[in-house]
Amino acid sequence: MDARAVVIPPYVGRPLRLVPFRGVRLNPRRIGDPSSGRLFARPYRAVAARLAQWQERGQLRRDEEPALYLHEYTAGGLTVRGLVGALDISHRATSHEDRAVLPHEGIHPVQADELADRMTELALNPAPILLVHRATPQVRAIVHQVSLGPPVDDFVDRNDQRHRVWAIRDPDLLTALNEGLAPTQALIADGHHRYAAYLRMQRRSPGGANDRGLAMLVDQDDTPLFLGPIHRVLTGVGLDDLAAAAEAIGARLDVVDQAAAVHALGPDSLAATDGRQWATVKLHLPEDRAAVEQLHDDLIPALTRGPQRIEYHHSVEATLGHLRRDSVAVLMPAPDVDLVLKIAADDRLLPEKATSFQPKPSVGVLIRSLRDE
Repeated sequence: MDARAVVIPPYVGRPLRLVPFRGVRLNPRRIGDPSSGRLFARPYRAVAARLAQWQERGQLRRDEEPALYLHEYTAGGLTVRGLVGALDISHRATSHEDRAVLPHEGIHPVQADELADRMTELALNPAPILLVHRATPQVRAIVHQVSLGPPVDDFVDRNDQRHRVWAIRDPDLLTALNEGLAPTQALIADGHHRYAAYLRMQRRSPGGANDRGLAMLVDQDDTPLFLGPIHRVLTGVGLDDLAAAAEAIGARLDVVDQAAAVHALGPDSLAATDGRQWATVKLHLPEDRAAVEQLHDDLIPALTRGPQRIEYHHSVEATLGHLRRDSVAVLMPAPDVDLVLKIAADDRLLPEKATSFQPKPSVGVLIRSLRDE
C-alpha cells in the first residue's frame, strides 16, 4: 500500500460508552473452525440467509435480551478479560482532551471504505475491535464481581482457546459500568481499519445501529494483552548499506556474533543479519520516540539503495526463514505500552505493523447484528 495514503481516522469524543446489544454466538463447535470464517465471505448478501440456516440447525444462537458481555479467553497460557459492547461512536471529539478512543496507526481510506461496504452488506459487526485501557477501581471491581458468577458459556474452541462469557443485564451494574468508563481513554490494540469503517458507516447513516460499533475493552493493568514486536526483512539491502545509513543518522552498527546481537535487543537497539554476519544497531532515541519510528522515519530513508520490498514477520524464526540473498533481517524490540499510549496521545502515528497485541480471541464468540437494533 502507498504510505502516502495513510491518514488518522477521526476521534470519537467522550464519554466512552458501551451499549448493550443482543449477542449472536456461533455454536462452540464452530468457533475456531476455518469453515466458520467462510460464513462471512462473499457473496455478502447471502450471509443473512446462511445465518438463518445455521440458526435453524442449532449452529448459531441469538440472545433475546440485550446485554453487555464479559468475555474471558485463555490462549497459550495467557488469560485476557474484556467488556464487550456496542461502542458509542455517534459524537466526535471537540478538543484534544475530549478524545475517548486513540488510534496509534494510520489507516488506508480505500481499505476502510471496503470494510464499511462489507459490513453494511452483511448488516453485521462480525468481530469486536480490541481496545485497551487502565480501568478505574469501580470498573475493575464490577468486572471481578461478574467473573465470580456462573458464565453463560464455558468451552474450548477448535483453536484450543478456552472461553468464558457472562451476560451483564442488571441496570445498576450497567449504570455503574458506564459511569466508571465515561472518563476513560482507550487505545486501539487491533482493528484500526474496522474502527475507521465504523465511523464511515455512522457518517453515511447516522441515528441508528450505525451509531455504534462492536468493541472489546481490555484492562491492561488487570489481564494485559502481550505487546510483541513485528520484525522486518529489507530486500535489496546489505549490512554495509545499513551501516552507512546508521552513520548518516548518528546511530552505530557493530558486527558481533548472533548471541550478542539478540541479547542486545532493547528499546534503543536493533539486531540485524544478512544470513552470514550479525550486527547490532545502536540508536540515539529521545525518551518519547520508539525504535520502529526511527527505523522507518530516519534509517530506511538514509539508505543509498533499497529496500525494494519490506516484509513483516511476528517471530524471529519466520523472519530468518524468509531471509534471502541481498536482503537484511532487522529484529525489533517489543514496544512499551506506555510509550505507545503517549505517542497516540500526542497525535503521532507509528509506522504500519509497529505493534502486535496478542492473543486475539477467535471469531464467532460474540457477533453483533445491525438488524437487531
